[in-house]
Amino acid sequence: MKKILTGLSLLALTACSGETEPPQDLTATANRIAAETIIVDGHIDVPYRLADAWDDVSGPTETGDFDYPRAVSGGLNAPFMSIYTPANLDGTPEAKAHADRMIDIVERIAAESPNKFAIAKSVDEVETAFGEGKIALPLGMENGSPLLGDLANLDHFHERGIRYITLAHSLSNNISDSSYDENKQWGGLSDFGRQVVARMNELGIMVDISHVSDEAFWDVMEITATPVIASHSSARHFTPGFERNMNDDMIRALATNGSVIMINYGSSFVTEAANGYRGKRAEAYTAHLEAQGIEDSEEVREAFGASYDETNPYPFATLDDVLDHFDRVVELAGIDHVGIGSDYDGVGDSLPIGLKDVSSYPVLVEGLLKRGYSEEDIKKVLSGNALRVWRTVEAFAAAQ
Repeated sequence: MKKILTGLSLLALTACSGETEPPQDLTATANRIAAETIIVDGHIDVPYRLADAWDDVSGPTETGDFDYPRAVSGGLNAPFMSIYTPANLDGTPEAKAHADRMIDIVERIAAESPNKFAIAKSVDEVETAFGEGKIALPLGMENGSPLLGDLANLDHFHERGIRYITLAHSLSNNISDSSYDENKQWGGLSDFGRQVVARMNELGIMVDISHVSDEAFWDVMEITATPVIASHSSARHFTPGFERNMNDDMIRALATNGSVIMINYGSSFVTEAANGYRGKRAEAYTAHLEAQGIEDSEEVREAFGASYDETNPYPFATLDDVLDHFDRVVELAGIDHVGIGSDYDGVGDSLPIGLKDVSSYPVLVEGLLKRGYSEEDIKKVLSGNALRVWRTVEAFAAAQ
């Protein structure tokens, strides 16, 4: 009898009989979505982690946030490997040599485990690796100082596979002012920096505005011919005064040209309490020295730190705190302009509760489901938005 009832009649019958739809198993749904979807993470610092001591990430590792088994467990299959150059190398020939060594490390990972990893220089290569059951390893350069003021080096790094460049890091360089540096020597981008952005557009390298000053962000948005990314930044709304994150106007501006902000998981990027923790700890230490009439030393510092941390434990962010950042971006710019930029292996032990390593992407997905995000929208967050930007940048370069 039920088989011939219309949908409306069946709904009425179900309501009258008190029957309800069985609850959805959100954990199972999250695991399925993570397994069947390309997951792009905009920033993972594996190369720098391995720079001084090699660790075989093709198998389980006891240190760090990334290895192959955990990545497979979490469904991660397109982590941008950060080709990070410390700011203390800015302006020196060693900057370029260091970046080349970081790329060598990623190439070694792929060469030693070709059945598990593959370098990816295009969206098509990411999708091919996914189809073959491999983890794609695209490359993003963190800090443009390895260019050494020479656009020819931009072509060199493009040839080696670099597909985004974070223009500056913790200090202003010859390309751009840094959000962390009080010395805003250019008032945004330098003249060379403007040339770099234009050439990146021509080559098909995404411009990454994480780490740059607010003025530099607006300079980039004025001159770029393609969408940009913030590979590992969060919403400044939750960390007032923290220029490293993006304010509401900047996030809104991303929507004007199809750009994407990829949320950083580091607790100090996520909550005001964690963001201010180090400053309060430093103030307490200074007060301790004055009250005790003693001088700073490593021994005194360690003893104070142990005592302080016991009575004032670090306020780790939570999954819900991280989800608030996704919600904020969606509210301001729409679902098409947000992605993931965890900063795994780059933010030490400050990762949020529940998101401690690369096995945790299904946890994020389940959190998004609980907040009412559709599967279609979640897949945009996981990779659709980032890959759209990358394809747009590729297409612009191909048309030149």
